[in-house]
Amino acid sequence: MSDGKELSERMDALEARVMYQDDTIEVLNQTITAQWREIDALKRQIALLYERLEEAQPAGPPAPVDEPPPHY
Repeated sequence: MSDGKELSERMDALEARVMYQDDTIEVLNQTITAQWREIDALKRQIALLYERLEEAQPAGPPAPVDEPPPHY
């Protein structure tokens, strides 16, 4: 009869471990989902800033920095 009780205790322990693992997996899934959303938002922000940077740059070739003024 003790074999049946021992088997039942082992099954209870395994069920408790599975429940704990299921909870852990769900928490990790929620964390990963939130991180992906944040990564997507950051990618969109970077793309927008890159577009603004491209628009702010002059269209022609850059002016020489050390060019003397025209009155010399």
